[in-house]
Amino acid sequence: MPVAPDRVAVWSATEAPASGLSAQLIAWQRQHGRHALPWQGTRDPYRVWLSEIMLQQTQVTTVLGYYERFLQHFPDVAALAAAPQDAVLAQWAGLGYYSRARNLHRCAQDVVGRFGGAFPSDPADLESLPGIGRSTAAAIAAFCFGRRTAICDGNVRRVLSRVLGFDEDLAQAAAQRRLWDIAEALLPAQDIEAYTQGLMDLGATLCTPRRPDCERCPWRDTCVARAQQRQADYPRRSRRLQRGRRDIVWLWLQEADGAVWLCQRPQTGIWAGLWCLPECDDLAQARAVGAALGVRPQVLAPFKHVLTHQDLWLQPVLLRLSPDVDVQAVERHLRGLGPQEPVPAACRRVLPHQRAAHGLPAPLQRLLESPPQPAPADLFSPG
Repeated sequence: MPVAPDRVAVWSATEAPASGLSAQLIAWQRQHGRHALPWQGTRDPYRVWLSEIMLQQTQVTTVLGYYERFLQHFPDVAALAAAPQDAVLAQWAGLGYYSRARNLHRCAQDVVGRFGGAFPSDPADLESLPGIGRSTAAAIAAFCFGRRTAICDGNVRRVLSRVLGFDEDLAQAAAQRRLWDIAEALLPAQDIEAYTQGLMDLGATLCTPRRPDCERCPWRDTCVARAQQRQADYPRRSRRLQRGRRDIVWLWLQEADGAVWLCQRPQTGIWAGLWCLPECDDLAQARAVGAALGVRPQVLAPFKHVLTHQDLWLQPVLLRLSPDVDVQAVERHLRGLGPQEPVPAACRRVLPHQRAAHGLPAPLQRLLESPPQPAPADLFSPG
């Protein structure tokens, strides 16, 4: 029976199993859900785990190319565990949220070291591994081992909040626990794989954050949010992170043979462990390095790179080094610039054909492939 428009009471965990929601979702998934994704149709925990980590905060269309390339380089968990971190980050470069790649590497090493190279089937054991939270552990356990356990990631929280009219503030841990309880209560006695995939498909394709396609939803006649025309109000979360801004001056030291100087970032913070252009505190510091090396800096047009909760404004300053540049002098002047670790161990000159072996953040890849035009005014002109 459709939900009355004036209904405000949330479904409870005790009435959820009798609602028939799981049966409706399973039938919908089998007819309308996604079935051709490369990580479907397998019970290999390594492939399912890899897809789950890549899909966190990233759309399927973006993940598809990375997933196949990653498997070519690291076909199983043992190969990934044995690889150096730089090799892992190089294959992840451009996918974003790089802590996922570092945790992926650590997790593979834990699976090999603690579990003999075989992923455990128990959700609690899976959750003990680096980078695997409760929802990801449940997905692996359901898809690979048929375990009856609930997922409740961001997409699922949105779906269940709307359908059930769950109006509690999900910024509060107690509200999150209650929604988890309801998610557990909704689990079907069988067909857990189709049900779990159905929740993922529904959140990704129909019950989207903006402009949900309610008319094609299998739960349209039961959905509290649709009945109340309040889809945009769910899920409710009182605390919203404020967007910030950060300005970064990149010192682009380029040699005649195309080599650029890159420095590895620390293992924490933005682009942790990746290779970047050295940073300067400001344009004056970039000018001082140029003067010391006998090179007139060229200020290129700044550009913006958007992170989840922060806008980065990147200001490249190009120094074209002469063929007879003193490498030791370059290293001396890189010491102490920005957040990179001490040289020479963490700074090096990298030829164009060597870049693929280094994990570069997406904006740096774009910069090196298509440099911006010089800034309208030369900020280094006298006066």
